[in-house]
Amino acid sequence: MKLIKPVAPLLTFIPSLAYIPVVIEVLKGFHIGGLNIIFLFITSAIKPSLNHLVIKSAWEGLQVTIAIALTSWVISIFFGIILAILSTNLFWKSIPNFSVLGEFLKYLLAIPRSIHEVVWGILLIQVLGLNIGVAILSIVIPYSALTARVISEQLDSFDIKQLIALKQAGSNSMSSLITILIPKLIPILSTYATYRLECAIRGATLLGIFGLGGIGTELYLTSKSMAFSEMWTCLWMLWLVMILLENFIRFIRTYLFTDINIKKSILTSSSIFLLSISIGLTWLYYLNFNIFSSLSYTSINLPTFESLKDAFHTLPIINLILTTIIITFLASGIAIGTPPLLLLFFPNKISLNIQNLIWSFFRLIPPPLTTIILLLFTSPNISVAALSLGITHMGVMGRLLTDSILNQKKDIYLAINNNGSSIKAATLYGILAPKSNSYLAYGSYRADVILKETAIIGAIGGVGLGWQLQESLSSFDWAQVMVITTTFSLLTISGEFLFNTSQNYWLRNSTNNLIN
Repeated sequence: MKLIKPVAPLLTFIPSLAYIPVVIEVLKGFHIGGLNIIFLFITSAIKPSLNHLVIKSAWEGLQVTIAIALTSWVISIFFGIILAILSTNLFWKSIPNFSVLGEFLKYLLAIPRSIHEVVWGILLIQVLGLNIGVAILSIVIPYSALTARVISEQLDSFDIKQLIALKQAGSNSMSSLITILIPKLIPILSTYATYRLECAIRGATLLGIFGLGGIGTELYLTSKSMAFSEMWTCLWMLWLVMILLENFIRFIRTYLFTDINIKKSILTSSSIFLLSISIGLTWLYYLNFNIFSSLSYTSINLPTFESLKDAFHTLPIINLILTTIIITFLASGIAIGTPPLLLLFFPNKISLNIQNLIWSFFRLIPPPLTTIILLLFTSPNISVAALSLGITHMGVMGRLLTDSILNQKKDIYLAINNNGSSIKAATLYGILAPKSNSYLAYGSYRADVILKETAIIGAIGGVGLGWQLQESLSSFDWAQVMVITTTFSLLTISGEFLFNTSQNYWLRNSTNNLIN
């Protein structure tokens, strides 16, 4: 039997070296009073507040969050599909004389998706005021662009021979395109769209932390006042909703989208989206939120070229970029390296199921909330920001790894173990090795997400571009705001290219291992 080379599985452990500088710096700023805070925070998890007023307030906040998420999710998927079709090569091959427009739109969409929904929220508040409509727009703008990118890339990967054949048979361009696209769109939507709903709930929670209502506002207020028992009431309720959502999504994928009947799939998809938008809007109306009439426009004096130039020279741009990159790499190291280490030390099935529950909870806690808690017992620094992001995304990576392993065949593991190898060696070669390349590929994508989220951590943790953006907004220095936003957008677009290249490399290696 040919064993897979240990290079890739060993590489999954190397990122965990990020813990060394992070732990050292956190301990340097640690104060003894923080021990009591840590103890109170942990014990409050098993003693959440059951006061009916707290539960009522948490439930009301949760309703707002879910309603915002449902509404923005449907709108972003709708616009995402349209933008995806308009930016896909498949579409412009039907109208060849205008293909340059598709390429232009594809590059143009990189700008809105490079900016995190919270940053959009912070910017839009200045223009449209503090209301629920801003929260919806803040999610719709980047999510539409993200959805368009994913769907267009998937569509462009398909063979166009069918489209050419239909056109040669006499079918017009538009009907040929619809005939080809619809069957290909359904399976993509059944996987990616449902994933984006989960992201929309997290995004709506994050926006609440920054003052846009919902369960996030409740979490922020309770953490700042150190009312941890009340905070855990909100967290447990949010966790329960996310667990129910996961099972509902699994049900939809398993029972509603496995049928190859295209008409039934289209009817099912349309019904789900119409029902979701109806529930979301009705829910918001019931909660006394008038989305449209509450929006109010405040004009902003756009900065001149001279003021932009002054802002660029005044701001420590290089230092801010370096800080943001360091936070990204440290947080990515923690997120990617921790789950494989735990797997190696605790490989049995019971431990994996326990880890799965831990990962589910970690990915639920918003990074700004983790930052606030960490700052109660240590000083603001790069490591606090990195650890906050690392904990949340560790939950995402850990859940991915444990789910994959629990559903994996154990043939290689049993063969190695039966040959007299230790459990750790069998785990390394028989369980982790077959999954390591795909795991590292997803880790590359996760690093891209972490880079975008450094903006929201910086705003609270006092470091990086996020912090400077918050400072410039508070002083209404629009020249600085534009320079920082543009810098962050260019940085995330560059990071997207870099991490995509890394992701493709590991995916190719994963395919080669399967072939060999």
